[in-house]
Amino acid sequence: MPITDFSTLQTQLGVLTWPLLLCAFLALMICLERSALFLHQTLLSIWPKKQAWVTSLRQSRSTATTENVSALLAQTCAQQDLLARGATLLLKQVHQPKVLREELLSLWLNKQQRDLQAGLKVLQVIGIISPLLGLLGTVLGLIDMFAQLGQSQGPVTPAQLSAGLGLAMNTTAAGLIIAVPAITAAHLFVIWAQGQCLRAGHVLNQLNLWLAGIEDISIDNNQYQAFNQVSNSSTEQKSAFNSHSQIEPQT
Repeated sequence: MPITDFSTLQTQLGVLTWPLLLCAFLALMICLERSALFLHQTLLSIWPKKQAWVTSLRQSRSTATTENVSALLAQTCAQQDLLARGATLLLKQVHQPKVLREELLSLWLNKQQRDLQAGLKVLQVIGIISPLLGLLGTVLGLIDMFAQLGQSQGPVTPAQLSAGLGLAMNTTAAGLIIAVPAITAAHLFVIWAQGQCLRAGHVLNQLNLWLAGIEDISIDNNQYQAFNQVSNSSTEQKSAFNSHSQIEPQT
């Protein structure tokens, strides 16, 4: 920034020039870094060849064996997206019980969500502080204006009011200009991070069911063997209860 432009900006914002510039710089850096991560993960998730193993998994009608687990692990190890890394983690723990794999998956997804949301708390704090700095500039501008009016012996002129009111309005506008994009970006990135983790968790849960020996994990017909087993056991219990209730006590 040229010296003349910075001098003009400092004249318009007063003593709050550096705090507002610092907030704007931090917000811009966080938004650029999160946007780059967002684009990278989105491109990896929509690339057809990268997600071919997900389609084959959902269309699978066979249980997990050593051969197909090794083939699937070879596909996921070569990829760096969120879903492939989670699948690699599960496939490497194929010999562990299903409950332990679920606990490991839950911890891993929590860590990934924290990593995806890194820096967003700072962005939200900037969105809260910036309007307050603008309000502080408004108060300081009004104080300066009334101080000048108190020292004036003659009638009040527009020139005496313009300096103080200009400082007040400029700092308020600068604070809002920083806060609105910062808060909006923070909420959008949080929604995106949660969506990424939810989608990855859904597919990884399917993978965990497949590793546990579930024969059909297709989501198209919404029929899971584990759910059918639960339904069948519930039906049997209900039938047993009904048959028992129909037996009249003998006197």
